[in-house]
Amino acid sequence: MDKKRALSGAIIFITLMGIVSLFSDMTHEGARSILGEYLNLAGASATTIGFVSGIGELCGYSLRLISGFIADKTKKYWTFVITGYVIQALAIPALALVPEHGWIWACGLVILERIGKAIKKPAKNTLVSFAASEIGTGKGFAYQEFLDQLGAFLGPVLLFVTALVKGTDDLFTTYRISFAILLVPAMITIALVLTAKIRYPDPEIFEKQEDKPASFEFRKSFVLFMAAICFFAFGFADFTLITLHSANTGAFNESMLSLLYAGAMAVDAFAALFFGWLYDKVGLKALIISTLCSTFFSYFVFMTGNAWLIGAGIILWGIGMGAQESIMKAAVSGIVPRSMRSTGFGIFETGFGIAWFLGSWLLGALYDLNPVYLVTVSVVSQFLAIAFYVLCLRCNKTEC
Repeated sequence: MDKKRALSGAIIFITLMGIVSLFSDMTHEGARSILGEYLNLAGASATTIGFVSGIGELCGYSLRLISGFIADKTKKYWTFVITGYVIQALAIPALALVPEHGWIWACGLVILERIGKAIKKPAKNTLVSFAASEIGTGKGFAYQEFLDQLGAFLGPVLLFVTALVKGTDDLFTTYRISFAILLVPAMITIALVLTAKIRYPDPEIFEKQEDKPASFEFRKSFVLFMAAICFFAFGFADFTLITLHSANTGAFNESMLSLLYAGAMAVDAFAALFFGWLYDKVGLKALIISTLCSTFFSYFVFMTGNAWLIGAGIILWGIGMGAQESIMKAAVSGIVPRSMRSTGFGIFETGFGIAWFLGSWLLGALYDLNPVYLVTVSVVSQFLAIAFYVLCLRCNKTEC
């Protein structure tokens, strides 16, 4: 394959996988926009919601270590991608079948959806990394994240329209109908990922650069980077807590909750494009800048019932999440050799997920006690993340 054809094929593949992510995110991120209030209506407390969000993320990230390792050993990347997408896509519409006060069943489906994501994510990122190497890893993953978050924007908007049509007199029933509607993008997701597999059965052909050694070392800079992303995840509140707080304070009408998440995802999408481009220019400094931008999101969100201030906090939340999602993947591609890339993604994302789980659980409990405690832990964690990013950069310069 000549260079021009390889570049064209890589762009088409990234775009196709981005469209797969678009419809997938319409499904599960659309659901997430109302999930906090839905679980609350089903009988779950804020502590329970925080715990379930955290345990879901723990499964969604920690199991990636296993799925990534097996994917590298078997090289059956597409098998993991397709299986994961099927589980993840269908778990969300199943929430429409949950009865009133069936919060335990709802929580189980939330966790199952995260497990599906764990199965497919390392293998999917690996396939995309092969194509991204042709156009720049930062830009490649940023473009993927942009399409991904475009779907995360459209999903909540779809549910907002559903709420307008159905009304919110019986909010629990409206939410169940919303989950049933999400079966449409879920089925499109499955159809598209099967199409991608048929069209590009072997994406490894895109990465022509000489491979790195078959192993990588846990150098000091690697450990410092892991510490930084873990502190970031620990203090970054799950959006279910944000929607819960927005509903509790009455700052937004219940029908507007899905639009809040849509707005966050729109910011996420454009932040990913910008910071992905910036990563290719300045490297990990891009993460320091993005984390500085998002550090005080929790103060604006949880220390007020004012709609404008909560909105400002959500914008900062979106900036931080978009930058992390695109840059972290690009950084992994640069650190981990091709033959172990799924394993590498699994290692990074497992650490991220464990920190997210512990942080979500703690922040949910602190919210029940006093939002001031939540904000304090969140802000301190973000500053610690910045400190470790700086240490990582200094260590890289001295080749520790």
